[in-house]
Amino acid sequence: MRTTHDAFHLAIPAHDLDEAQDFYVTRLGCKLARRYADRITLDFFGDQVVCHLTEGEPAKPESLYPRHFGVTFREAADFEALHACAVTRKIPFYHEVAVRFGGMVEEHRTFVLVDPAGNLLEFKHYNDPRMMY
Repeated sequence: MRTTHDAFHLAIPAHDLDEAQDFYVTRLGCKLARRYADRITLDFFGDQVVCHLTEGEPAKPESLYPRHFGVTFREAADFEALHACAVTRKIPFYHEVAVRFGGMVEEHRTFVLVDPAGNLLEFKHYNDPRMMY
């Protein structure tokens, strides 16, 4: 069984590793773990994201669904701090902060960023932490 010492692994496309590193490390604040000619490995909020160099043009996302990834923050302050960071560092938003399921137990705030390869990253915080899963 997975424990808190384990890391979730996700591989995503990147069309330019310098742009990916700038986005994830310099702007978003992730830690660069390793860099090779064909990929970068990141500590993405405690999990592992690998950006693999991919030929072709970046995706032009038309919908958040069905494919996106991100972090659900347990603490509202962490959600707010990342949002402030994204605004300050002018990280491109796909969707600004919005409330989903307002007035219901699963009410949460969410915002979505878009990386240079067109990958969508959703960040959210639930008012009731039992709704995280």
